[in-house]
Amino acid sequence: MTPLLPGLAQVGQDEVMPHASTPGPRPREQRIADTLAMLTSPARDAWVASSSDDGAAQPYLIPLSLAWLQERVVLALPESSRTARNIAGISSTRLALGHTRDVVLVDAVLEQTVPMVDAPPALAQGYAAQADWDPREDPDGYVYLVLHPQQIQAWREVDELRGRTLMRDGAWVS
Repeated sequence: MTPLLPGLAQVGQDEVMPHASTPGPRPREQRIADTLAMLTSPARDAWVASSSDDGAAQPYLIPLSLAWLQERVVLALPESSRTARNIAGISSTRLALGHTRDVVLVDAVLEQTVPMVDAPPALAQGYAAQADWDPREDPDGYVYLVLHPQQIQAWREVDELRGRTLMRDGAWVS
């Protein structure tokens, strides 16, 4: 096979499309189970999107560690960070987990901002255990953002686009 651009190595089909051989779309129950497995896996990172509320609508995207605690997404970051300010300003965010052939999108609203020094033990310990990082070791201005998912979508291939919404209005779709 001739490379598309001379001098570049050809990428194998398995590397480009790791789920290309999956036998059709997963049932909803399996997609929810796979989504929860992704959200609860240790050392899970997500791309967190936010934008300012100053009228300029400047989008911002950053990778952050997360924890899934009691059906909530928990992030830890400096209170003065652009992401924390953006989410606090517009009270919502979108998170993306996985890769393009096994993606989970979470649209969430800010439920609570908890300063590190005021965090209940269950929140701080739960975050540290799953995120594989303990922000209490560097508490200088860190906060936990507790996010309530409103919509969760998950799909692997085009055949899973139909039925990709697994949570709507904060409730799992049956």
